[in-house]
Amino acid sequence: VVEDKLGAINQARMAAKYLEDAGIPFQIWPNDKGDSGTLGNLEALAQLGLPIANQAQGLLAHKPKPRKVPSDTLANRKANGLLRTLELPAPGETNLASNDYLGLANHPAVQEAASEAAKEYGTSASASPLVTGYLPIHLQLETRVCQWHGFPCGLVWNSGFQANRAVLSLLPGKGDVILADKLIHRSLVAGALSGSAHFQRYRHLDMGHLETLLQKNRAAKRIWVVTESLFSMDGDSPDFEGLSDLKRRYGFTALVDEAHALGWYGEKGSGLLEHSGAQDFADILVGTFGKALASQGAYTLFRDPEQRETMVNFSEDFIYSTYLAPPSAGSALAAIDVVGEMARQRPVWQAASQTFRKTLQSSYLKVPDGDSPIVPLQAESPEDTFALYQRLLAKGIRTAYIRPPTVPPGSTRLRISLKANLGLPALAMKVANA
Repeated sequence: VVEDKLGAINQARMAAKYLEDAGIPFQIWPNDKGDSGTLGNLEALAQLGLPIANQAQGLLAHKPKPRKVPSDTLANRKANGLLRTLELPAPGETNLASNDYLGLANHPAVQEAASEAAKEYGTSASASPLVTGYLPIHLQLETRVCQWHGFPCGLVWNSGFQANRAVLSLLPGKGDVILADKLIHRSLVAGALSGSAHFQRYRHLDMGHLETLLQKNRAAKRIWVVTESLFSMDGDSPDFEGLSDLKRRYGFTALVDEAHALGWYGEKGSGLLEHSGAQDFADILVGTFGKALASQGAYTLFRDPEQRETMVNFSEDFIYSTYLAPPSAGSALAAIDVVGEMARQRPVWQAASQTFRKTLQSSYLKVPDGDSPIVPLQAESPEDTFALYQRLLAKGIRTAYIRPPTVPPGSTRLRISLKANLGLPALAMKVANA
């Protein structure tokens, strides 16, 4: 029973999510005391696909799903050597683990912009965006990323995880189908699993498998195809020409996460869609300020303004969080300007990535070709990979040691993040000879 007044919608949604996760059947019963607009709340609840008490059928006949008992525990992780811990970087380390691909975190113009934003707006937005946290600098940043990518509207978020989870949990609706690349980021998976659409995955970068699923789901109300432009653990990319052809033939809605491609690709540095000449492919684009743009936060861009309005009105991640700090917005604005001036350097970085990989391939057979800043390195076994991680650390080179469940079992690797401001040929020799 939900009291039918201000806040009823969020109360109902939170209760429904808990009950669904627990496998408990339920109906929403708005308790109208005559002091609010029942019709408005009923319509909103119906739009969310929640069962209203006087509309739901077959409640008593429903057999609840058995509640899942978590199999992944701290004890299991400790026993299997998979326990996550926090570590501080040692002074003087060469950092090949962070996502500061262009070295802009210490760029004077980016740092100065953060300082100026703090002086003008303070160090915190100090409120959620729908109260007083939405400041002129946020609007300026929102407008700038729209111009950068060629979208009519967008929204700034506190994190990429929030952005991806919110979009996929709210926009695809009941009767829709989400088809996603097998290796999409956990934030996208979390969003897809939280919503009411049916969620399926196609084999990584497999256009044939995707087309098979598109054909099987023709009867869906709406089909959404979700991919990253540059995959965060493998450093590889989809065939956007092939995806664009499938979109022309099947008419799906496309969401592309450009998080790791920003700055490294494109004449303007706006990512792989620009680099591939596929700027019109994405209906929704997600980008981040926390990687090559050396700031914090993220953004979502929309072709349809109503989708932005949906986020502002229904996303708990957006509504109930203190908004992005002004210094982060200021540094992101400056970073986009700096990135735009680096068109001539981008082919140099890409060639350096190819050379870096060739050097590593002389010692490690599992290093793939490519020109992205993300270089996965797998030794002969997970034990050998960890031993290499420790040897490099002893030499003052920090890489990211990535294990399951972040990557599939059997694919433990070192994730090397190249930096445009480092001497990559010498680093490649040190890694190859470790």
